[in-house]
Order: sequence, then C-alpha cells, then structure tokens
Amino acid sequence: MGPFDSAASSGGSSSSSSGSSSSSTVTKPQDIDGLLAGAGYRVRSSDLHNVAQRLERLESAMVNSSSEISQLASDAVHYNPSDIGSWVDSILSELDQTATLPSDLPDFPDLFSVSNQTDGSVSWTDPCVAAQHQNLGQHQLTVVTAMEEDSGIKLVHMLVTCADSIHRGDFPLAGSLIVEMQSLLSGINTECGIGKVAGYFIDALTRRVFTPHDTITSTTGFEDVLLYHHYYEACPYLKFAHFTANQAILEAFDGHDCVHVIDFNLMHGLQWPALIQALALRPGGPPLLRLTGIGPPSPDGRDSLREIGLRLAELARSVNVRFAFRGVAAARLEDVKPWMLQVSPKETVAVNSVMQLHRLLGNNQSSSAMEMVLGWIRSLNPKIMTVVEQEADHNQTGFLERFTEALFYYSTMFDSLEACCMMPEKGLAEMYLQREICNVVSCEGSARVERHEPLVKWRSRLRQAGFRALHLGSNAFKQASMLLTLFSAEGFSIEENEGCLTLGWHSRPLIAASAWQAAPPPDSNANHHPFGVIV
Repeated sequence: MGPFDSAASSGGSSSSSSGSSSSSTVTKPQDIDGLLAGAGYRVRSSDLHNVAQRLERLESAMVNSSSEISQLASDAVHYNPSDIGSWVDSILSELDQTATLPSDLPDFPDLFSVSNQTDGSVSWTDPCVAAQHQNLGQHQLTVVTAMEEDSGIKLVHMLVTCADSIHRGDFPLAGSLIVEMQSLLSGINTECGIGKVAGYFIDALTRRVFTPHDTITSTTGFEDVLLYHHYYEACPYLKFAHFTANQAILEAFDGHDCVHVIDFNLMHGLQWPALIQALALRPGGPPLLRLTGIGPPSPDGRDSLREIGLRLAELARSVNVRFAFRGVAAARLEDVKPWMLQVSPKETVAVNSVMQLHRLLGNNQSSSAMEMVLGWIRSLNPKIMTVVEQEADHNQTGFLERFTEALFYYSTMFDSLEACCMMPEKGLAEMYLQREICNVVSCEGSARVERHEPLVKWRSRLRQAGFRALHLGSNAFKQASMLLTLFSAEGFSIEENEGCLTLGWHSRPLIAASAWQAAPPPDSNANHHPFGVIV
C-alpha cells in the first residue's frame, strides 16, 4: 500500500495511537485488579476508564504543543500529584493550554507512592511518568510521526482541492493553495513517503499555474538516456518489460533462420544482449539477426545509435551470432516511415514497443497518428508485436480525474521503489518518475506525451487496428517470476490477465505486457485495410 493509499483510507482524519486493542481471550475484572495490585498499582479496573480519558486529553495537548515537549523532557521537577486531576492540569499548564479540564475528576492518590530519600527529601514517584521519561525518545518519535501523518493527509486533500480549482479555472485559488502547501511541506520529511510524492506533485502544479506551457524546459536526449538507465537498474519494471518481451520474441523466432527486430526505443540497447545470448544457444544454431533501433537524434552531433550498434555487434560476434544493425534517428515515432526500416520479405519480423505507443496519443492529430503507425506496422506483417505500457489511466479529458489517478499511481510506484535495495541509482530513478509526473500534470496538447492508458483500452485499440492477441506462455511467466528474486522486496507480484502479464506492487498492477500479431484479412476482401491504403 502506498503512502497516499494509507492517507486515503484514513478518511481525512487521524486517530490516536493509544486506542484500545482487542484480545482473543476475555479477562475478568477481578483478575485485572489482581494484576494491577501485583504490579504495585492500588487502583480498581473500574477506575481505569476515567484515567484513560484524562491521559488521552493530555496526549492530545502534547501533540498540539509538540514544540514544548523537549522542555518537559529536560525538566527534572516532578510535580506533586495529590490527585490525577491536579497532575494533568499542571502538565497542561506547562504546555500553555487554555482549555481546562473538569473539576470533578476523581482522586487516585494511591496511584502514586512516596519514598524517603537518603538526604531526607521526599520524592513523588508516578510509574507512568517514570516510564514516560525512560521512553521519551520513542514517544517523541511517535508524536512526530503522528504529526507528519496528519500533515500528509492534509496535503493530499489540498492537492486534490488545488487540482479541482485548476479544473474549474480558478487559478487564483490554486495559486494560494500552492503557497500554503509549500509552507506545510517545509515541516514534513520529504525524503520518503507522503512528503516526497507530494513535493513532486506540488512542483508540477506550480509549473502548471505559474509557468507558461511553452517555456517548460525538457531534458536533453543524454539526460533521458541517463535517467532511463538508472531507472532500469533500481527497480524491476523495465527489466520485466525486456525479459517478458524477449521471451515472447524468442519463441516467435523458433525455426526461422533470418529474423529482424524493430525496436521503437533503443536507448542503451539494454534489452538486446539477453536475446542475442539466447539465440546463440538455440538448438540447431543461431539465426541471422537484424536489429533496427529507433531513437532521437543526438544533440551533440554524435551518432549514438551507431555506437550502440557497434557494441551489440561485438557481443554478437563473441557468441557467434550473425548480426546486422541499422539505426533510425527520429524525434517522434510518427516521423518513422516503413521504407526507413528496409524490411525484407524473407525475414521474420518482430516489432518491440516498450512504453512508446502512448506517446502517439499526444499528437494534435492523435487519432490519425496512432492509426498511421499501427497501419504500417500491420503492413509489415510481423510475426509478433510486443507491447509494454504503464497500467494507468493518465489520458482522461478531465484534469481532476487525471490528476487523482496519477496521484495514487505514482504514490504506489514510489512506495515500491523505496522497498527496493538502497542503491546509488535510486535517486536518479526517482527523477525519471518525477519527469513523468511533471508531464502528466503540467502539460497539455502536444506537449503532454505521457498519456498512459490501461490494458483494457490497448486491447480494444489494437483489435480495431487489425491485430489479434497472442498468449504469453508459461515460460514468460516463469522468467518474470525469477526476475523478482533479484529484488529483496516481497510486495511485487506477477499476474496473468487473459494471456497478458502484469507486474504490480501488492494488489495494484503497475505495468502490463502483451503480444500481438497481424490478423489475417477477411477472405472476401483480402486487400481491405481498416485505415485505408498505406503508402
């Protein structure tokens, strides 16, 4: 459960940690009286309810005046508690509380014992106070944690209220809420949990309200690759995507001697060494492998795609796999044309898209861009198309719905990331997710490219485009399950969903992998294409 999940389940209010606990056995009142007497407390169990009520009032006062707790901790004076009422009143007075307790509190002088000291002085000893002083550090931590939880819950409600005001066009209110949230955030730990995620969303809202959309800066291609690499190392999501897709591609290539992979996002080429090695061990010998990697043009004029291809070629040579590489530089996937890929009819083709298709929905003519790309993919007649997408719904028209969905989705993502081993990559991996949050929340129109949609929508879209689903077999499930053993966190889970696989954190799926194949055209009209003629 992510930090915002726990905040939501609290219903916007916090409860005291001193509430009563239940037990599987029932203890009789006389037994309790005996236990109290054995522990040195001369008080009946029937009186404990009144004592508990007064202590709860005291605890509430201490929480509301936490700045004074350290003063009490260093104060060596033990107040003379002639009765429980005067003792609590003295503490509340020290905490500068204006509220007064009822004057009709019952007296419990026997709760406190008097002992003579060697110097002749008299010491009043309250077992509860003594225990409180012994465990003061733990109590302070409990109080601080409770205060941060209350502030975190308040932040969640303010974030949603701010998103609602933006949704309604009330930007002055949104701006004032942002200022208030920034002030509240200064008193919360932003290194983990609610504070960290809330900080990223406050930053994204700040950009949306105070920064014109056309001046929002984006990272360079080099930064994209760097953050992608650290995100890959820090958590299992990209590894799950690569391993699952590779297993499906490997099985689709079985029995074929000339195979061609078209990768929609080459990045460092991290996905392909494992496939090259698997093909090298294939019974009967490896096939000829062609790899076409699509990626953005290098900002410094270097041919980074070619450099990646050379490294992969060296690996392939070392394991005796015949290998050919082609790089296609394109800033957007919709800029790629089929002729650039140089697909031969003698090849068995696999198209690989890891978290890329949703970007087509950010085009001003998103429908035509998606149809165009899916149309030319289908015209290649691939043996398999592997698709991995975030299992989220961040492409909703209404800003409030999109914001709320993103808030809970990334809360879970960061919760899972914190559970992974402490690694140097974790900080940069968080920046990778922070960029996604900023794009989902801050940007609109063609600038908003992180338009994630859930598996159910991709199923409908791909079927309408002329593809049929392929079942990811048991080997892919086993590969993904073995991957999770590399991570110490136990909250990750693999689920099979109608032939697709999802990787989730506890009960929430976060990423979905599926496989597709071009469906054969109807016999009555073999040349029919759902989107017309593809040139």
